[in-house]
Amino acid sequence: MIAERVKSLKPSPTLAVSARANELKAKGIDIVSFGAGEPDIDTPDFVKDACIKALKDGKTKYTPSSGIMPLREALCKKLEQENNIKYEPSEIVVSSGAKMILFLIFMAILNEGDEVIIPSPYWVTYPEQVLLFGGKPVFLEPSPHKNFELTPELLESAISPKTKAIIINSPSNPTGAVISPKNMEKISEICLKHNIFIISDECYEHFLYEDAIMLSPASIDKEVRNITFTVNAFSKTFSMTGWRVGYLACPKDYAKIISDLNSQSVSNVTSFAQWGALEALNNPKSKDFIKSMKTIFGKRRSYLMDILDEKGISYSKPKGAFYMFMDLTKYRDKFKDDISMSSYILEKGNVALVPGSAFGKEFWARLSYCVSEDVLQKGVSRLSEALMNL
Repeated sequence: MIAERVKSLKPSPTLAVSARANELKAKGIDIVSFGAGEPDIDTPDFVKDACIKALKDGKTKYTPSSGIMPLREALCKKLEQENNIKYEPSEIVVSSGAKMILFLIFMAILNEGDEVIIPSPYWVTYPEQVLLFGGKPVFLEPSPHKNFELTPELLESAISPKTKAIIINSPSNPTGAVISPKNMEKISEICLKHNIFIISDECYEHFLYEDAIMLSPASIDKEVRNITFTVNAFSKTFSMTGWRVGYLACPKDYAKIISDLNSQSVSNVTSFAQWGALEALNNPKSKDFIKSMKTIFGKRRSYLMDILDEKGISYSKPKGAFYMFMDLTKYRDKFKDDISMSSYILEKGNVALVPGSAFGKEFWARLSYCVSEDVLQKGVSRLSEALMNL
């Protein structure tokens, strides 16, 4: 008999969409895939070269469970310079991607019945991991008319004696929503007042558009820093999704516990991948790489909004990340659920989208613009035609 805790566990719907799209592609069908959330730009050569050098230099053995010291020191420097938060290496844990970092946080802090506030739409993994460790997801519904930005008032209304933490993802996957500095400060004050942990997922921090400003809650003051788990990864910023290098910054006592959990699970992140990650932080070409990637995604975002407007497809205007969250609720009466709607769009329109229900918002859909403008044009045209034929 399998354990009760895993019986309700669901597979990642984003990966499921990609898998079905790949099946159709293998049959020779031309599929436009907007499902996967990973940059289509390759990992920089200087990062690859550093990894290869580490391999050749024999850096292939176990490392400290919290990560090699040069990488943790470089992360402290990065967090101070870019996020205005001062950490010591003993407060840094490197693990196998941000997903594993979150897994370890929930394992460390949740007891049976603890509530975790999750603004919706949310990244698909958050509620599944909370449930896995006996927690209870409590979903908030920021208004789509305000681009799904979480407000302090909404947070205050959801707090109960059982509230243990809130997950903040700004910029957001799937909506691209960014919490303003003013609201972030007020949200942090509320969390301090109620003694609630802040789990701040900052994986899309460099992908900001127009006048959007992203504020790390741990930078607000020392008190907020002491209740915050700052989570990030190399996956998006440096297009290193398959490398599986993520990191956590938090007070030393929590970092020690999470490092111990890391040692009893993955042991350590692949040794030579860590040296590649170190190069990503230290190489002077990195800033230009990030700037170039942000420019590319910014152009695609503008282009995509133009063609969606032209086709009459509604969406929430993203201020960050590289996703467009489309409002397809007017087609609700055509399908039993939005999974069948996404299946129709895939099978009839040859376009792969992730249904909004995966993110807690039915009859919306996430479109990743990690593809060229030509592919965006072709995909949206097919999507529009499929919807018009209903």
